[in-house]
Amino acid sequence: MKSAVNIIGGGLAGCEAAWQLLRRGHAVHLFEMKPQRFSPAHRMEHLAELVCSNSFKSNNPDSAPGLLKQELRSLNSLIMSAADQTSVAAGSALAVDRTEFARTVENRLLQQQNFKLIRQEVTEIPRETITIIATGPLTSDVFAQAISVMLGDAYLYFYDAIAPIINADSINMEKVYLASRYDKGTPDYLNCPLTENDYKTFIHKLLEGVKVSARNFEEIKHFEGCLPIEVLAARGHDALAFGPMKPVGLINPNTGTMPYAVVQLRRENSSGTLYNMVGFQTKLTWPEQKRIFRLIPGLEYAEFARLGSIHRNTYIHSPSLLAPSLQLKTNPNIFFAGQITGVEGYMESTAMGLLAGLSAASILEKSPIQPPPAST
Repeated sequence: MKSAVNIIGGGLAGCEAAWQLLRRGHAVHLFEMKPQRFSPAHRMEHLAELVCSNSFKSNNPDSAPGLLKQELRSLNSLIMSAADQTSVAAGSALAVDRTEFARTVENRLLQQQNFKLIRQEVTEIPRETITIIATGPLTSDVFAQAISVMLGDAYLYFYDAIAPIINADSINMEKVYLASRYDKGTPDYLNCPLTENDYKTFIHKLLEGVKVSARNFEEIKHFEGCLPIEVLAARGHDALAFGPMKPVGLINPNTGTMPYAVVQLRRENSSGTLYNMVGFQTKLTWPEQKRIFRLIPGLEYAEFARLGSIHRNTYIHSPSLLAPSLQLKTNPNIFFAGQITGVEGYMESTAMGLLAGLSAASILEKSPIQPPPAST
């Protein structure tokens, strides 16, 4: 019997790596610590849980995110197939019902004969067999220590934040309106319009709101592509009006005018019972989120299915540690994949999982590893 490839971590990268190996007839043992242990941001028992947004960004093949999706589809990506199958209306973006998406990915893997799911926390790294480490930015402390011992190098980190999710039946539909920016595609977003006075009041309360503090020994370092809204707001009075709350292209059909600012709500599930506050990742305390976000027109009585939160993301210094195949330079049996390598984004993590899976398959098949060209 062929020896199985160990994959540690059942997120997007780990599941994609497993799928690519299984498609080529190789056995896979996928280790996932849930439900034995959950990270600070995970909630579901399923594999491939989407922790942050339910959006995979643009589906337009003329954009970089859309082109990456097309490349993944052409390589028979499990994650892309599941995303297409469980998509929800989101204009030109690809967004999914996160519960159905995770369930679909898990079920597709469990149907494979050579796949074994082992639900336990890994505390040591197998170094003599092919192992793909895809534990993500929320790697457990115990396993992070094992990686640190193996690499003999310090981790890098930044703080990431999550946006709230609102129960649809608590939104005042008389104050919001359906529209997609510039009327592109179908009008899939709910828009909460703010006047200039509404905006001034909101910014004032946001800036004075109580935030969650980091541990004393850690410096706060945020990822620029996913800044908490209160951090953005502190950069200038109109920073949000020109950022996640920009109103351009979102004419209010009730007034025929463009609001001063807009808060967009994106459908979170296929049934339309939940909506995500687009771009509203935050480190406000939970009581403050309820108080301040209920100042937004249409959200006066909002009930939150999930409140925003902040968590520490960890990653390795890939340029000095990994080969183009994602193999560890000091041990070619070990691969890293996904966000722990330093990439950011669902599709980017998926692509790294796909590459690690293909590279590991090449070793098993004793064929040359061929990383994608720079033109991809």
